[in-house]
Amino acid sequence: MHSKDIVACVVGARPNFVKMGPILRGIEACAPNVQTRLIHTGQHYDDAMSDSFFRQLGLPQPDVHLSVGSGRQGEQTAKILDSYERWLLDCEQTPAATLVVGDVNSTVGCALASTKLQIPVIHVEAGLRSFDRTMPEEINRVVTDAISELLLVSEPSGRENLLKEGKSDESIRLCGNVMIDVLRSQLDAATALDPLRKMGLTKNQYAVWTMHRPSNVDDPEQLRRFVDAMTQISQLLPVVFPVHPRTRNQLETLGLWQTLEATSTILATDPLSYHELLGLTSKAKVIITDSGGLQEEATALEIPCLTLRENTERPITVDEGTSVLVGHDVGLLVKLVDDVIENKFKQGKCPQLWDGSAGRRVGAEVATFMASRKNPS
Repeated sequence: MHSKDIVACVVGARPNFVKMGPILRGIEACAPNVQTRLIHTGQHYDDAMSDSFFRQLGLPQPDVHLSVGSGRQGEQTAKILDSYERWLLDCEQTPAATLVVGDVNSTVGCALASTKLQIPVIHVEAGLRSFDRTMPEEINRVVTDAISELLLVSEPSGRENLLKEGKSDESIRLCGNVMIDVLRSQLDAATALDPLRKMGLTKNQYAVWTMHRPSNVDDPEQLRRFVDAMTQISQLLPVVFPVHPRTRNQLETLGLWQTLEATSTILATDPLSYHELLGLTSKAKVIITDSGGLQEEATALEIPCLTLRENTERPITVDEGTSVLVGHDVGLLVKLVDDVIENKFKQGKCPQLWDGSAGRRVGAEVATFMASRKNPS
């Protein structure tokens, strides 16, 4: 007879790996009657995007590895759904709930598989909306929230969005941002790596640039404009550019990779580990990115962030934090970099509940949810 309920906790891609550590520790601390199973779908499977994160962030090795690999959006999501459903049907003790994080294909695929088998879904980082249905992540967010029973939100806009979509008030809980738990706990380790010395950089005298979203990478003309802007900005500040694999493929296809390599003030690198990237971003003058996670980290670090998107599902980083939406306006991008250098850029603040304790609040809400299902009132 199994005495503890099992909650299957799903990771699949880099943003999930970062956030899962505080969640697992929070459940362990606050939900003694719950046992976790860590499920790795294998959506990201190369070392820099996966294994190094587990090592650096102190995550346990996955209990289950589904090894789905890459593929088109629909193909990959279908593989995840099928593989996770098979595991749910075959495992020794069926989980009492599935916990998913964020908005990647693993999030929606495992949520769908669970719901179809009447296993409740807990969604961490629920309610975030860009209101842009051209983004695959937005579809994943909307669908996952629609079928989740416990919705744990990271900022007040998440609650407002979910209420407008008809979710019940009692199913929504504001827990804060687990990404910031990781940042605060790992900052010393990241700084100790001293990536600035290794790369010949000086604190507050360089930019970090990342981009991977289809709207920025898949349009050849847009990518060319961004490479031109990067070259221009690198004359003002050296630019460190950790290159996502799909971005690099497109740059090489278009013959732009050689341009970057020929520019001495641009340091294009392979994908960096979490610690290496945090070590760089925490000492940067400015962060230029299309990553939601980096928007959040920049706000927590109070570093100017120029966001290469027309919209964001994390409006608090713009309203209260250090982010400005630049979209595809390269003229505005260069002007804002100039403003940062001249110290004319806006001041931001760290939002409420981005305090390093979100994982414990998630754990407490999971404990309450699981107890309520055992003893419905």
